[in-house]
Amino acid sequence: MKYILILTFTLLLNACAIFGSPTELDDTKGLSAERIYQMGAEKMTDRDYVKAIGYFQKLESRYPHGKYATQAQLETAYAHYKKSDPVLAVAAADRFIKLHPNHPNVDYAYYLKGLAIFNERGILEKLTKQQVSDRDPRALRDSFMTFKELVTRYPKSRYAKDAAQRMVYLANSLSDHELHVARYYMKRQAYLAAVNRTKYVIENYPQSPSVEEALVIQISAYDLLGLEDLKTDTLRVLQKNYPDSAMLNKNAPADERVWWKFWESLY
Repeated sequence: MKYILILTFTLLLNACAIFGSPTELDDTKGLSAERIYQMGAEKMTDRDYVKAIGYFQKLESRYPHGKYATQAQLETAYAHYKKSDPVLAVAAADRFIKLHPNHPNVDYAYYLKGLAIFNERGILEKLTKQQVSDRDPRALRDSFMTFKELVTRYPKSRYAKDAAQRMVYLANSLSDHELHVARYYMKRQAYLAAVNRTKYVIENYPQSPSVEEALVIQISAYDLLGLEDLKTDTLRVLQKNYPDSAMLNKNAPADERVWWKFWESLY
């Protein structure tokens, strides 16, 4: 709903800028829905996305029903995405999904929404080239969930394979973020908070490469909390699943602190 309201408000503000005042010549006057759509498509080819959006808006307002109006809505979302306006792209995709939940191309709307959310980054993040794992994970989670909905609802979609691959990348990035926070908590001696972060990684991203380090952090935290049983159980899990882990000191007895490399990375 938030994105839809933003889109509606922005379209109203931009209407005059795109087409000029009501007294100016309207080059779409008297044209059919098909012809206006073609004009918008031509502007898309020319990468003039502002003009393309203007034509698609004219088409939808003048011919609100029919296949061209529906396609224009989807093209509007894509045009916003191409001109690097992810908020409006998501709003337009959401609107299409709400209005046409059974449309043959609704899977593409989900896919486009997932891409746009992932690209919804602040100016400071772009300028500083901030690592994905250091970012606010909200957009990453929203993108992940959108791709997940696409793959779940439309497993045979032409976009499902790429969405699944992006989900793997997003899951790894999200798990990296959780470990980043867990390391911070360890340095601050907030060991229980660190354990909670590592549990989240293990439970929600079990296929992530971050699970190994999550177990190591857990062992360290349990040791410092004096929870010997939990430490021993977690160490057993680490040794069973990662017997060749570089974080294990193979020269130390199993009941000693074998996560020395982790502490070397912190201090």
